[in-house]
Amino acid sequence: MQGGAGRGLECPKTMDGRESNGNGSEKVIPSCCLKARASAPELDVKCHSTVVSGWFSEFKTFAANEAGKEVYFNNPMWPGEAHSLKVEEILYKGKSKYQEVLVFQSSAYGKVLVLDGIVQLTEKDECAYQEMITHLPLCSIPSPKKVLVVGGGDGGVLREVSRHSSVELIDICEIDQLVIDVSKKFFPELSVGFEDPRVHLHVGDAVEFLRRAPEGKYDAIIVDSSDPVGPAQELVEKPFFETIARALRPGGVLCNMAESMWLHTHLIEAMISICRETFKGSVHYAWASVPTYPSGVIGFLLCSTEGPPVDFIHPVNPIEKLEGATKHKRELRFYNSEMHSAAFALPTFLKREVSSLGEIQNPVR
Repeated sequence: MQGGAGRGLECPKTMDGRESNGNGSEKVIPSCCLKARASAPELDVKCHSTVVSGWFSEFKTFAANEAGKEVYFNNPMWPGEAHSLKVEEILYKGKSKYQEVLVFQSSAYGKVLVLDGIVQLTEKDECAYQEMITHLPLCSIPSPKKVLVVGGGDGGVLREVSRHSSVELIDICEIDQLVIDVSKKFFPELSVGFEDPRVHLHVGDAVEFLRRAPEGKYDAIIVDSSDPVGPAQELVEKPFFETIARALRPGGVLCNMAESMWLHTHLIEAMISICRETFKGSVHYAWASVPTYPSGVIGFLLCSTEGPPVDFIHPVNPIEKLEGATKHKRELRFYNSEMHSAAFALPTFLKREVSSLGEIQNPVR
């Protein structure tokens, strides 16, 4: 996750409600939490501006309409909708120079990591995203040796890359040290990826890191970024993809998070157009089901540079044949070779709305 700018989600300081504690005195309740309070003990565990009546809902901003009333809008990436999770306890609230970080215990999905009000992962379904974004590219090329992860400060992609014994070097460039620290404390099943001796951590701006990277250094680059709003917008623009292509060897591969087919066909088409101009090998779109992401799915853009042809649809480096890979650190929970090939099967509406997909979504010749 390459973080965006913080948006100030702290609990408002204005207190306009009071509650009796039973001994005649009154306890002041934050205005944002009044509706959530059935009893005073809940105050400490569920007090946050994104939590109302014990439920977390993804970040909302507001503006005044002509009548002066407050009108609420959801995140601009998915206007008109928000996914909610029941909160058992808020475990951590903090803020870096880039973003707000929230961790809470949910009743259905385990611990949840939230950045700037947007769910990044949950313990229950993180396997789908982490495993697919990693193994779709790494199982499509023989014996990958040098891998770069952009973002991914939770460590989940590192955990998955480490299943590949052929890999000799794993660079990771994450902009926000706080994400790394919080993940190591609250998400040890993901942050275990940092313990691999092949991992080299670089805390800083990924754009600048790639500009300095030697030409042709990496066999694979995995971009585990946040949604392209604010500073992260740069990560879906042509100059960034050009630096990635330069850093890949001939026949090297990129896997880039590519949003939801239900919500962002315009963005998917723009990214595909840029990548077809930039990468001279092949360009493909794949997807997976992740229940706690907007619309319940997430997409991946897979590209290869000019050189040895890459057949993304049929894995040439199947994970089932890599000794110990399926049980390394922990057993695979989502990815397998059948899911790999199935991820490239696209619904008719997506092929129709993203016209370029009809031209590119075919096996390599």
